[in-house]
Amino acid sequence: MHKVDENALGRMLSSYRDPTCTKKDVLNVLRIYHGLQHRVEEYVFNDGSTKHLLNLNGTIPVKFKGNTYNIPICVWLMDTHPRNAPMCYVKPTPEMRIKVSAYVDFNGKIYLPYLHEWNPKSDLLDLIQIMSVTFGETPPVYSKGPETNYTPQPYVPPTSATSYMPPYPTQQFPQYPMPGAGYNNFVPPSSGPAGAMPGYGMPTYGMPAYPPVPGALGGAGTGTITEEHIRASLISAVEDKLKRRVQEKVNQCQAEMQTLKRTQQELTEGQSKIKEIMSRLERDEKELLKSISLLKDKEKELQRSLDLVSTVDSIDVDEAVTTTAPLYKQLLNAYAEEAAIEDATYFMGEALRGGVIDLEVFLKQVRQLSRKQFMLRALMQKCRQTARLPA
Repeated sequence: MHKVDENALGRMLSSYRDPTCTKKDVLNVLRIYHGLQHRVEEYVFNDGSTKHLLNLNGTIPVKFKGNTYNIPICVWLMDTHPRNAPMCYVKPTPEMRIKVSAYVDFNGKIYLPYLHEWNPKSDLLDLIQIMSVTFGETPPVYSKGPETNYTPQPYVPPTSATSYMPPYPTQQFPQYPMPGAGYNNFVPPSSGPAGAMPGYGMPTYGMPAYPPVPGALGGAGTGTITEEHIRASLISAVEDKLKRRVQEKVNQCQAEMQTLKRTQQELTEGQSKIKEIMSRLERDEKELLKSISLLKDKEKELQRSLDLVSTVDSIDVDEAVTTTAPLYKQLLNAYAEEAAIEDATYFMGEALRGGVIDLEVFLKQVRQLSRKQFMLRALMQKCRQTARLPA
């Protein structure tokens, strides 16, 4: 049984954003597809940048016309897996040629609806199974030529990890600059003469029309890239590119509309707040102007009083305070007399402490003053009630 060192796999995924989910996804594939092996290698992107990514390299079994064949593939996992789709390639041996179709381009990159519609809930096991079924209907490779006399070998499950040998010569495949992750990065091959492929920055590798070997995988066709193949590839690429651009434009417009709606709502709320503040400021301004006018009137009145005082040589205290009614005069006199009793009581206490009078005289006088004070206070209370003044 093919055993996987889970600890080593976890260390390989230490730079991934979701190593736990990625590890589980990889283990599910390796437990079923023993022809695949995992390793971390340097991946070269289309812009020349590089990154160390985990890949699953090896073969998967594909049933074609009653026989099972080993198809070599390589699946690169982005460090954002499973949020972004993996990058999948057919890795032909020297005896094989890539058979271009709607699912595989000249460089061997694989395009599937499952990759195009990839979401965080997608997984590698379903991807490999869909890939196996799709290649059974549309083989991705064919024999290079009769001189090699190559025939695909039937798939034989390995007995152990150490005794397993791949059914194709072990070699280091050339690493071409590959575009970014996902189905949407496909750029159709040039339909003109051999030269640079658009978007890839690398020379094209032609597909000579070698006659197929009878019985070889993909040999049922002519093995020649026809105008129909190129046309189908171009139409598929253009459709995907248009769909992607339309969707991007729609998303951009929707985002802009949401931003404008939020801005409009904020401006409406701000307008209401400004109106409320302006209304409050107008009320405060009116109150302030009224207070200023009242203050100016009081200032003029005070000035007239000062001018009047400055012209008088002496002021009669008794005439300085006058009342407007007899009731008020009675209240004023009672208040003055009660205040005088307060002073008299104070000085009586001082005389007692000084030894001027004895205690008997003090008590007698204080009793009389207190009785009179009580009567005066009752009179003042009555006057206030009659005049409807606060108690």
